[in-house]
Amino acid sequence: MEDALRRASLGSAVYYRDPWKALDFLERAFGFERTMVLSDAQGRLAHAQMSFGDGYIMVGAEWAEFIASPASVGGKNTQSVHVQLQEGVDAHCARARAAGARIDQEPADQFYGDRTYRARDPEGHLWTFGQSVRRVSREEAEKLTGLKIEGWV
Repeated sequence: MEDALRRASLGSAVYYRDPWKALDFLERAFGFERTMVLSDAQGRLAHAQMSFGDGYIMVGAEWAEFIASPASVGGKNTQSVHVQLQEGVDAHCARARAAGARIDQEPADQFYGDRTYRARDPEGHLWTFGQSVRRVSREEAEKLTGLKIEGWV
């Protein structure tokens, strides 16, 4: 298949009260890039896609009664988006903080070999960002956590 037609296998959709403001924030704070933006004749955002590495997210408004931003439901999240960085997780966190993200978990090394942090955007969506910093065997991870682990890569 031609590269122009090849798309990532998985993406996520994130909904906002103010999707235009969200697009600006996601670029400035997290480094996403706009790849497609559709707006109607009144200037309302109909649909947007943003890329990060080989992945993407879709950004939209609260367009139906079953679609809501965490800002519309008391800050609750039923899912979060995880972004795997190739490098610079601490600098990425500093960039997000400077752009107004609320940092819920400072960068920290995890038992599975990644260094991660958690942040919330202005409407309360939870984002995690991670960077692999060391290889951990399944046996080591089981010993560190006390959990039985299946399917460790």
